[in-house]
Amino acid sequence: MLTVDFKHFPLKDGDRLLDLGCGEGRHAINAYIAGNIDVFAVDLNPSDLAIAQQRQQPFAEKSNAKSFHLQCADALKLPFPDHCFDKIICSEVLEHLPDYQGALTEIQRILKPGGTLAISVPRAWPEKICWKLSSAYHQVEGGHLRIFNSQTLNREIEQFGFKRYQRHWAHALHSPFWWLKCALWNQQEQSRLIRGYHKLLVWDLMQKPWLTQTLEKLLNPIMGKSVVMYYHTEDTV
Repeated sequence: MLTVDFKHFPLKDGDRLLDLGCGEGRHAINAYIAGNIDVFAVDLNPSDLAIAQQRQQPFAEKSNAKSFHLQCADALKLPFPDHCFDKIICSEVLEHLPDYQGALTEIQRILKPGGTLAISVPRAWPEKICWKLSSAYHQVEGGHLRIFNSQTLNREIEQFGFKRYQRHWAHALHSPFWWLKCALWNQQEQSRLIRGYHKLLVWDLMQKPWLTQTLEKLLNPIMGKSVVMYYHTEDTV
């Protein structure tokens, strides 16, 4: 399930892309498959990185035109030199970080002049419903530390020298799923409703039927669970 839409974030041959907070590698692997680029993916969770490595293996190629690298790293202390990436994805990460502005500082440091950045965070009002329905939802280890107002976050990001060129919302069908999970937090494993909804989401992901795909596109501006914003930098350092 991709949050970043590569139609708004086109890849060029020879790009160096960083997936910051890659999790199990959904964006990094899709970017590697899509183009002749060098993909770097970092996360603090070794088990997620192991899953990402396993999932990438069927697509691995012996090619000088592309490469795939995984590394355990802290978003506040990235092990990369200044201005070394053409593109950076930071999807559903900032809400987990105590010092998210520190991560933005690092992104600013390692992104090349003229580079592009894609950032997504949970949308405010669907997230607020989750918080109201379940305190455990955001109090678990590694949970969400804050609810972002996208306009305020955009202004903060632009203060780092980025300029937004596109915005959209994603995963509208996932909002009710998470509301159900939060409302039935202590009965999730036993809930037939949650299991049934999860099967629907998996079916939608795998089969991409016209009905649910169209419904989600129509609902995304209204109740999309994530807001996705795209930026470019100035051409000079």
